[in-house]
Amino acid sequence: MTAYLGSKKTIIDINTTRSIIAVLFIAVAGACMFILQPVYVQGLVGYLHFSESDAGMIAAAEMFGLAATAVVTNFVINLVNWRLLTLIFITLATAGNLLSVGVTDINLLIMARVLAGLGCGGLISITFIMMGLTQRSDRNMALIIVCVLTYGALGLFVMPSVLQGFGVDGVLIFFAAFCASCLLFVAYLPCNHQMHEQVVDDVASYSRPIKLLTLLGVLAYNLAIGIVWVYMFLVGTDAGIKEQTVANILTASQILGIAGALLVVVFERRFGRHLPLLAGIVGGAIAIGLLLGKPEFLLFTLGVCAFNFLWNFSMPYIFAVLADFDARGKMVAAGVSLQLIGFAFGPAIASAMLGDANYTLVNTIAIVLFIVSAILLFPGLRVQDKHYAATGTCN
Repeated sequence: MTAYLGSKKTIIDINTTRSIIAVLFIAVAGACMFILQPVYVQGLVGYLHFSESDAGMIAAAEMFGLAATAVVTNFVINLVNWRLLTLIFITLATAGNLLSVGVTDINLLIMARVLAGLGCGGLISITFIMMGLTQRSDRNMALIIVCVLTYGALGLFVMPSVLQGFGVDGVLIFFAAFCASCLLFVAYLPCNHQMHEQVVDDVASYSRPIKLLTLLGVLAYNLAIGIVWVYMFLVGTDAGIKEQTVANILTASQILGIAGALLVVVFERRFGRHLPLLAGIVGGAIAIGLLLGKPEFLLFTLGVCAFNFLWNFSMPYIFAVLADFDARGKMVAAGVSLQLIGFAFGPAIASAMLGDANYTLVNTIAIVLFIVSAILLFPGLRVQDKHYAATGTCN
């Protein structure tokens, strides 16, 4: 066991192919439920006969667990062996999914999903931290997004058939097995940050109000994502579109999401950073506007595909902006926590406002939050622009 965990003096080159593959696999496992959440919610409603509101609360409970561990991980990451932390997270995620099998009582299911969320949130957090240590961190962060979205695209496509053939329990057993299989990769992970003390380059001094506004903008943006994503599948079926057709549209949107992330990798800062970011956020609001009411097939397809493309196009820029505020990465760590907090509270807000399947109200709230996010982010972007202009550097 000691050899398996290694000591903090154990040297693992995180830049090797096998270590990067290990981090990528565990990162996808951590996101295995969230990225398929719309279809899981549909399964809770269609197969276990929960109400739309109750299904939203169950999804929100898991996201609360995800967010809680993301926050706590920031405080313990340098105190505990990283492999041990990963083992704990794998155990929680696997146990939570197994304990969810066969459960139809909402209170028991919520507790099991919180447990799964605690594990998955830890896996997401620690893999992002590890990938941030690699020499080509920008590329490797993008690879996480691409791998998660590829899994999501395949999962959204097959989930309706899996639900029909094996029910919700079959899906949960798969999630448990997926999380447990991460044990095969723990030995290839570093035990700690393994970094020498480095001199941090001087960066511009940004005021706390500017940083706070920016973080609030990140929170508003991710609240909007959480509100929209959880009921995306049900918006389509409520509009009269067949389940498999909705699944196919969501699959196509995942593929476009991959394209959005890859576009950032290809162009990086060729067109700057701030204009594409604001355009992506406002464009996301317009995309959700296409889903208001009971959208026909074409409007639903355009709205969902544009939303997913712009979501994954915007996120790398958001984290790049946060990184420019603080060369030590504290703003990025806070951003990851706020992202998961937004994903947690978003479904809860949507569930509370849903009423009689009033998806128009839910999506309108999301649109408002997108606009609020752009407004809150703008002052920080302007301050960074002025710094770049003064120093002659590119944003």
